Amino acid sequence: MKQNLLLTVFSLLAAINMQAKVTCLEVSFDYQKQAGPGSNQYAVWVENEKGEVVKTLFVTSFTTKGRARGGQPAQRGYIVRPHCVPTWVKTVKAEEQTDEQLDAVTGATPQAGGTQTFTWDFTNQKGEKVKNGIYKVMVEATLYQASDIIYSGTFSTKDKAGDVVLSSSLTSPDENHKNMITNVKATLK
Repeated sequence: MKQNLLLTVFSLLAAINMQAKVTCLEVSFDYQKQAGPGSNQYAVWVENEKGEVVKTLFVTSFTTKGRARGGQPAQRGYIVRPHCVPTWVKTVKAEEQTDEQLDAVTGATPQAGGTQTFTWDFTNQKGEKVKNGIYKVMVEATLYQASDIIYSGTFSTKDKAGDVVLSSSLTSPDENHKNMITNVKATLK
């Protein structure tokens, strides 16, 4: 009887422990398209403890592909507009990335407002599982020209499910475009 009770307790603890193991990080925010050039660019990525990019979850198409003008071939957007998510460009070392590598994480800038959601499954850019450790989630948005906001939060792969505390920094206030991204959240699930 005592042995059955202990077995039941251990089974319950194992089940609880299995449920507590997180399998992904979900990043979301409300996006509202802004008018005017030099806006609406954003990137979402994860860094390791050394500040190296582990995986880019998303970057807007203009940032990496640019737009063809006047019959000329397209140049990467961050070359045309150096204020285009500059922290991501520098951290990911965009100049060293091939078009194919950048294409793998690029998507169109949404034409309408709504919630944007991105999921990190604890894999690197090659699809390999990352080691247990400390990581940082980053969300950068170019609100307008040089007005750039960055949200960041640190977490461990061993943390329990729940929200990651995010802090934000703004390069220069822009009242007209401040609502481009709001309600930024990162949740371990």
